[in-house]
Amino acid sequence: MKNRLEELRKQRNIKQEELAAALEVSRQTISALENGRYNPSITLAFKVARFFGLSIEDIFIYEE
Repeated sequence: MKNRLEELRKQRNIKQEELAAALEVSRQTISALENGRYNPSITLAFKVARFFGLSIEDIFIYEE
């Protein structure tokens, strides 16, 4: 699954560490998400969407 997490984070000048703290995950989790090595749980996807004020579909792109 692709995502726009890194793009959105950089647009807002937020460091991985800051985003991780806000979402209550590790910086490594943010890095893995951004690099497509990890798909978030539905709970984490909702937290990310709320943090950025967007829908899950605006951030995470499902490709069949």
